[in-house]
Amino acid sequence: MKLSLSLQQDFQAPELVLKRAYIKKVIETALRYIDVNQDCEIGIACVDNDESHKLNLEYRQKDKPTNVLSFPSDIPEEVLPMLDAWPMGDLVICIPVVLQEAIDQSKTPIEHFTHMLVHGVLHLMGYDHETSEADAEEMEALEIKILAKLGFDNPYTEQD
Repeated sequence: MKLSLSLQQDFQAPELVLKRAYIKKVIETALRYIDVNQDCEIGIACVDNDESHKLNLEYRQKDKPTNVLSFPSDIPEEVLPMLDAWPMGDLVICIPVVLQEAIDQSKTPIEHFTHMLVHGVLHLMGYDHETSEADAEEMEALEIKILAKLGFDNPYTEQD
């Protein structure tokens, strides 16, 4: 599997230095874990509160910024065989929200960013945590296992 990554960093923070190679490694680990073997394309935008707020209001009717928004590709399945790589979609990650949540949850910025990246990738793959308790448990279990492969603790346990 080959991953093509488009990375747009409109908002950067000194406490969270993001390297393209690291982001690719996280995404590739998640995709391999759920048995994606085809070449893929993904877009990631790291944004500020204002941009996240605007997009969250427009697409989810929620009047606040959020940690990660997922925009799965809506290319018809019959077109996919004609493409060199499967366009998974785009993720919009709000860095200020991720940083504040990391503080609130007693996590490092990179630990929480990595969790949000895995969470968003799973959303692009069709996983959902809002439709049923069973779906939420399945998605959380995958996140825990993928993050463990990356060397991180269970993000759903309370930190001291």
